[in-house]
Amino acid sequence: MSDPYETTEAHLERLLGRALNSFDLPDRLVERLGTALAHSSSLYTTHHSPEAGIWRETHRHTYLLTDGGSVSLWELAYRLEGDRTVRHEVFASKAETCLAVTRLFGEASAGASPDPVLVPGEDEPENGVALLSALYATPAPVRRHREYAVEDSADHARRVLRRAENADRPGERVAALLRSAYAHQITQAFGARQSLADGRGAGFSLYEHAFVLLDGTEVSLWEVEHTATPDGRHMCEVYESEAAARGAMELRARVR
Repeated sequence: MSDPYETTEAHLERLLGRALNSFDLPDRLVERLGTALAHSSSLYTTHHSPEAGIWRETHRHTYLLTDGGSVSLWELAYRLEGDRTVRHEVFASKAETCLAVTRLFGEASAGASPDPVLVPGEDEPENGVALLSALYATPAPVRRHREYAVEDSADHARRVLRRAENADRPGERVAALLRSAYAHQITQAFGARQSLADGRGAGFSLYEHAFVLLDGTEVSLWEVEHTATPDGRHMCEVYESEAAARGAMELRARVR
């Protein structure tokens, strides 16, 4: 799990640092990414084949820039047959990512339509408000790959609910359900650093705590961690749905 206080600058540095081919990115693109104010990362595709020993995932990282524009980087994380090492490559377009999949796995690339990097004046929003709302908005539903850890999950759920400070946090009904949790997985769904209306900076992170109950039911809690408080202190809020959690983040961090 990523550092909840990770800034967009640190996120970008970590992304480029682990990519085997980051030196192939256009210099102009890297320069623009240096002005990023906020970011959002999402799983785009996943392919797991235990029989063949192959695993790969594609992630899309979208950045809001100071000029009001946005750019996306496409990250391919993968293991090759017979090798447990996870490798990372990063690309400026979805089409390049599909070509890399073909190169590595010898498969036809589906959906390889170009996804060009935006430059000023080319179909960019007039300001950052629209993009900020899109970053905080709930993405289209995807089937997430789960790798649950069988640990003290009921106690983990109790601690997540206990640290929630929002008045509309999940109540006793959800708490009772989660007492039978026996496995869980934590995934970061969002991380960004934002400038608030009064000029202060604040960090935002969104985590999904996914639980498996004894009857096989899956239940998720969505935890927002932020410092958009009057005194800048760290605050946790917990919601039953991703949409409610993202709505809470947008309400606290909307650019004016």
